[in-house]
Amino acid sequence: MAPCKTLIRTSLSCLEFRALTPNSAFLRHFSYSLSPHSGLRIKTHKPFSVSRSFGSVKAAIPLDTSDCTEGTVPQSLTSETPQNSSSKDNVVKSLISKDKDDISTLMKMERRPENDLEFKDDRKGRRRRWFPYLDKVKAGDVYVSSEEVLEAIEPHIMDLRKERFRKAVNNRSYSVCLVVEGLSDFGNVSAAFRSAEALGFQSVHVVSCDSSKRYKDNHHVGMGAEKWLDIELWSSVKECFGVLKSRGYRIATAHLGTEAVSVYDIDWSCPTAIVVGNELSGISPEALKLSDIHCNIPMNGMVDSFNVSVAAGLLMHQAVCDRTLRMGSHGDLMQEERQILLAEFYLRHSKSAIKIANEFYKRKLARLM
Repeated sequence: MAPCKTLIRTSLSCLEFRALTPNSAFLRHFSYSLSPHSGLRIKTHKPFSVSRSFGSVKAAIPLDTSDCTEGTVPQSLTSETPQNSSSKDNVVKSLISKDKDDISTLMKMERRPENDLEFKDDRKGRRRRWFPYLDKVKAGDVYVSSEEVLEAIEPHIMDLRKERFRKAVNNRSYSVCLVVEGLSDFGNVSAAFRSAEALGFQSVHVVSCDSSKRYKDNHHVGMGAEKWLDIELWSSVKECFGVLKSRGYRIATAHLGTEAVSVYDIDWSCPTAIVVGNELSGISPEALKLSDIHCNIPMNGMVDSFNVSVAAGLLMHQAVCDRTLRMGSHGDLMQEERQILLAEFYLRHSKSAIKIANEFYKRKLARLM
């Protein structure tokens, strides 16, 4: 029980241990009280249970967790303040209640205009693979580059965190994106977002005529994945698909029709938007009509469909595997793009990042004068 005691001393206010021995069925209750640390206020929270087997002895450990409220501890870029479930719900509630213009403000670097002629390939007259950011961000009353953002903020971030950012950026791609259409359970949207972020997708899209009402009843959180994704909201399928096609994407809808192509037979190295539909009705007729290809996941059991978030995860995973096999890796950003996206992550890391970048630029300018 030494690991449990260590856990208690460091983070919990009470532990109730129930041990069922092989020879008897009585319960033993152990209660440990903690003396509050200096500057730390501990309060009880809803209990949860952890079950674990130790050799031949089985133990069920109900734990009373505690929220730790920091007093006057200054905020720093070296660590993030943990969020409890309530605060996370508020974040997601705020996120999904915004319109698409408000959502775009969550992305820090300047966004590339949809009609940006400089993003054309002059030799072939075609648009290059889509990348949404310009190499600048407005910090107060000035614009700073991604290089200046990195130089300003890096000293305030722990080395392990910086390494994790770099690893994530190196495995990111905009070549394949996820579109969720008309989902009524935000738990499914959140789970799909979490899978997208974990697999290296950067761009996700939500199509809903009234997202703030459709998703208001369920506010599950995908482990904070939404913070690191580029989320775009659309009021109609036509609008969403029109913009995606102008960016060079083909539209692949998940559909069980007889004309659907197996997900394993698709070349995912081509820029593709993966579309999943409503939990009950699936992809809308309008989306099927406007899509370029219908795809399905072969199934060998008695049921003929997956949960929508599971289907989205499987589709994205196959895309990553296929791209890795064909191209050597899923991540395909150029060096300049990786630097810009890394700066974007640094800016999303803390609310004070923009202020730090602004102050850095002013100090740099003052030294040159």
